[in-house]
Amino acid sequence: MTKPEKKQLNRIPEQGKIAGVCAGVAEYTGTEPWLVRIIWFSGLVLSGGFFLVAYIAGWFILDKKPSSTFEKVKGGLKEHWNRFNAEQDIDRTVEVKTKVWQAGEPPRQAYRDIARQFDTIENRVRNMEGYVTSNEYTLTREINKL
Repeated sequence: MTKPEKKQLNRIPEQGKIAGVCAGVAEYTGTEPWLVRIIWFSGLVLSGGFFLVAYIAGWFILDKKPSSTFEKVKGGLKEHWNRFNAEQDIDRTVEVKTKVWQAGEPPRQAYRDIARQFDTIENRVRNMEGYVTSNEYTLTREINKL
């Protein structure tokens, strides 16, 4: 039985406007980054500077999130290989949001993405079936037996 991964609070400069602190907090809490930015800005205006100090502290204290092409392993980074390009992202998880402030896709967009993923899988299976039932496959198999 595998243990669920612990969430880590990181800053995400690639998705952030200044240093990625709000984007990291949004990912950690499962909300939309725009909502966290609005709450932070409201707190900045109403608190008299506490939120500015907290943001700067987060900027220096929080680690950068590793890029999506690498994943953390003991003692360093390990390259994460993906067999599919951006157009064939059949292994991508589709997260559907049920409330406006949650992270994820609206239901209609999620449905389109899932339908596109199934279409891609169906085309790959059709191509595979076409090859396996072709004369080329039979010929290649017979040559390999020699």
